[in-house]
Amino acid sequence: MIRPYLKVAYLQVIKPGIIMGNLISVAGGFFLASRGDIDCSLMWATVLGLSLVVASGCAINNCIDRDIDARMRRTCNRVTVTGELSGRTALIYGLLLGLLGFGLLTVRTNGVAVGFAVFGYLVYVGLYSLWMKRKSVYGTLVGSLSGAVPPVVGYCAVSGQFDAGAAILLLMFSLWQMPHSYAIAIFRYDDYAAANIPVLPVAEGIAKAKRQIVLYIAVFCLVTVLLPLGGYTGLTFMAVSCATSLWWLVMAFNGYRRGLEEQGWARRVFVLSIITITAISVTMALDFRAVPDALLVLNR
Repeated sequence: MIRPYLKVAYLQVIKPGIIMGNLISVAGGFFLASRGDIDCSLMWATVLGLSLVVASGCAINNCIDRDIDARMRRTCNRVTVTGELSGRTALIYGLLLGLLGFGLLTVRTNGVAVGFAVFGYLVYVGLYSLWMKRKSVYGTLVGSLSGAVPPVVGYCAVSGQFDAGAAILLLMFSLWQMPHSYAIAIFRYDDYAAANIPVLPVAEGIAKAKRQIVLYIAVFCLVTVLLPLGGYTGLTFMAVSCATSLWWLVMAFNGYRRGLEEQGWARRVFVLSIITITAISVTMALDFRAVPDALLVLNR
């Protein structure tokens, strides 16, 4: 019988908050591609399979990051740092979750969806966690690719192909990751500096990070309208995406006000990033449209 404190440790090491965030985006991609014709069995297999894959990546990431987590105030109490869960146990646990997740996706979805799940996993666990996060200011950019994979997996599980809709989702969610992550790096500046992690605000200054936040949000605003312009969603999605992303952009520009308290501003940018991507994910799941025949021909 597993002791109660170990049950909590096994839950904490998979980062439930990250899993929940990914659930919303994978469901959004799934419903967008389904266009009202929902295969419930496929949906639950996709959601559960990808959740297990994400949980696996998080557990292994916690195992890899034990040394730097110990130097950061927000992560120094993680179970892999305190010893409640050993690094070896976290690694084995993560590998088992990954086997279950990839197995379920392989059996119930298709090669395109599984391929993107594998791509995201290798980028996050291998390229990002083991190397880029510690060595390069471009680690955030590389990590954004893995963060954009869940909605694409959900979409491709239904469509069975990487088409224009999937490409828009990949680009849109990758762009969203950048200002979201830079905002975290600003209000957690001291933590990243203490752990010697070369995120943009630490490596090249907060002023440059502010400019990048504004730039990425502006491009994100433009990319979100590609879904309605391409005929994948309707006017409701366009209204919601424009309203939330422009609100986010205005908040980003507020970073240039005199006398600004930068950490408080960065937290507000972060909160708005969550509101924006949640609203967009939910709306694209509900405000789907049949793709025009011309697009269907081009995607064949």
